[in-house]
Amino acid sequence: MSPSPALAAQPASANVVPAALLDGLRARFSDRLSTSEALREQHGRGESHHAPAVPDAVVFAETTQEVADIVRLCAQAGVAVIPYGTGTSLEGHLSALHGGVSIDLSRMTKILRIGAEDLDCTVEAGVTREQLNAHLRDTGLFFPIDPGANASIGGMTATRASGTNAVRYGTMRENVLSLTVVLPNGEIIRTGGRARKSSAGYDLTRLFVGSEGTLGIITEVTLRLYGVPETISAALCSFASVEQAVATAIAVVQLGIPVARMELMDRGLIDAVNRYSTLTLDVADTLAFEFHGAPAAVAEQVEMVAAIVADNGGRDFAFASTPEARNRLWKARHNAFYAVVSQRPNAKGWSSDVCVPVSELAGCILMTRALLKTCSVPAAILGHVGDGNYHVVFAVDPQNTAELAEVAAINKAMVHHAIAVGGTSTGEHGVGTGKIGYLRREHGAAVDLMGVIKAAIDPQGIMNPGKILPDDAFASQS
Repeated sequence: MSPSPALAAQPASANVVPAALLDGLRARFSDRLSTSEALREQHGRGESHHAPAVPDAVVFAETTQEVADIVRLCAQAGVAVIPYGTGTSLEGHLSALHGGVSIDLSRMTKILRIGAEDLDCTVEAGVTREQLNAHLRDTGLFFPIDPGANASIGGMTATRASGTNAVRYGTMRENVLSLTVVLPNGEIIRTGGRARKSSAGYDLTRLFVGSEGTLGIITEVTLRLYGVPETISAALCSFASVEQAVATAIAVVQLGIPVARMELMDRGLIDAVNRYSTLTLDVADTLAFEFHGAPAAVAEQVEMVAAIVADNGGRDFAFASTPEARNRLWKARHNAFYAVVSQRPNAKGWSSDVCVPVSELAGCILMTRALLKTCSVPAAILGHVGDGNYHVVFAVDPQNTAELAEVAAINKAMVHHAIAVGGTSTGEHGVGTGKIGYLRREHGAAVDLMGVIKAAIDPQGIMNPGKILPDDAFASQS
């Protein structure tokens, strides 16, 4: 089974939420409960091409206990709950496919504890990565996971996000120490402590990291922090072909050079970024690097990478050493999704998200370039090539079924090839609704075990239904 080109629009089901439940929520939350059409539509969509499916009501929670109270009331009524953070999802995670109640966590923005001596912190789920790093500015610490969007920590945890710094600092999987989670019956649990390792029982933290709200709602997260590097330097270099750029990236990884970031941007993306962010970058296949460490270590990294770039035909190895120049560079990179989409009026973005062993990266990108030669919509390749994760961003007309089918076919070919060479259908965006059809091809019978876990923890199937597992896979276990 393959995913459909786009989800059919799902109107709210007015009778899904019983009047008694709405009355109970309204009595408890007063003006923090809304059934307005505009707010419900906002909470039924992310930022990609997936058509919205709107919830019947939205409730703004401000504490873990309030989330538990909402979930408990919904469980008693058998009504679906969908957690909502900042709305930056790219794979349909927020769609209320069965109606229900959207629980908005964006007001849960307390930074509960900073453990400078232990290099950790605990935050509420609605805190965004930019808010956290602004708070840490005077401590000499920072949180490195940077998916691009100013996503909430809860959402990043729920999707097992990563981003541009993952090649050095890992993903959310490596950087979450413990969680507070509200289970489908309203019970509140803590999945671990602050110790850097533990052998005590099942690793429940890793179970909920990446569960996309299908097993419980994450309300607090304890994270690893890192010291701000003494020296940070960034560099750009251009290549005559994408093959040369990828060969350079592979050589850097295989030689073990500890770059912090290594991003590929093809020439089409550079052109779009120049126009969107008013830059004047050379329109060529490009690698962007960032180096962290002591001055001598950074100088050594730069020297080694510059030599590899030269060996592979790279040119214009230009530095951005001031914070302003680095921030401008990475802001442009983070705006890449919007830069591609802005090339067409009223377009929506469709971003692929395959990840492969680094040794397979060159072949995968060449295959993708061949697929794009006849693509009728604007598209560009970018990626966190240091860990084998790359994307194609397409600017699609969400109403044009032929166009959606064309892009879906390209996406399908990319995913099938990635899985065939030992990769994955999604390196960081998550499954949501968009990648459900590929899960069994990637995991085989293990999908049935996922269904057993889902049925055991959420027997009513009320937690973000229709995400990760198809409804029939869950139903066969319940």
